[in-house]
Amino acid sequence: MDDTTAARDFYSALFGWEVQDGPAEAGGYLMATLDGRPAAGIGPKPEGMGGMPSVWTTYFAAARADEIAERVSKSGGQVFMPPFDVLDVGRMFIAADPTGGVFGVWEAKAHNGSGIFNQHGAYCWNELHTPAYDRAHEFYNKVFGWQYTEIGDGVNLIYSTFASADDSSHEVGGMMDASALNTPPYWLTWIQVDDADAALTTATELGASVIMGPDDSPFGRMGILQAPQGEVFGVIDPAKAVGEVPTGT
Repeated sequence: MDDTTAARDFYSALFGWEVQDGPAEAGGYLMATLDGRPAAGIGPKPEGMGGMPSVWTTYFAAARADEIAERVSKSGGQVFMPPFDVLDVGRMFIAADPTGGVFGVWEAKAHNGSGIFNQHGAYCWNELHTPAYDRAHEFYNKVFGWQYTEIGDGVNLIYSTFASADDSSHEVGGMMDASALNTPPYWLTWIQVDDADAALTTATELGASVIMGPDDSPFGRMGILQAPQGEVFGVIDPAKAVGEVPTGT
């Protein structure tokens, strides 16, 4: 973020987060909590990278970050810098898949990562929008061992959910063919809310812009927002689902 204080104010007002300052050696990194549990992090942009856009970064847990970094490189992705220790809390790196989608990898030590999900104000879903759908499938399968279930119709919607190799019955995210949208690839973070319409209204009052919605879907009533500093994220109320969940062709 260019302005972590402004981001603190925005997300605290929108989701009810309590945002705490990190230690001095954390370089201005802030930790957001909800109901006393870690919900997200807000960090300043690296020095000299003020022109870089503000984004939400999706992180994937790894037992050994260095092994995952090696797989990323061997599978055609790009590791922006080698894995490094973050104080005593974890080891991490940021990378891009071959289609251009940027993500992070976190090897937990003192800090496990998010401690709350699937409730108002907490994340509930992450999905990759990519113009190279098949290539992305191949890459993430090689790096993380993901297994995919196609739920789109193969024409109007090309979309799959993915699950870990250790638990193929538990879907943890999604992947969408965005080749028709002519947009850069990116990972989209979804935050669960109790009322999507109210969340969009509150967000706009706080300076955000509505990119999409509110719309009904089989997964819930939802919308996509661009926050005042430019980062894009989705909000969804899964209690207000409309229609049948697609099951593929």
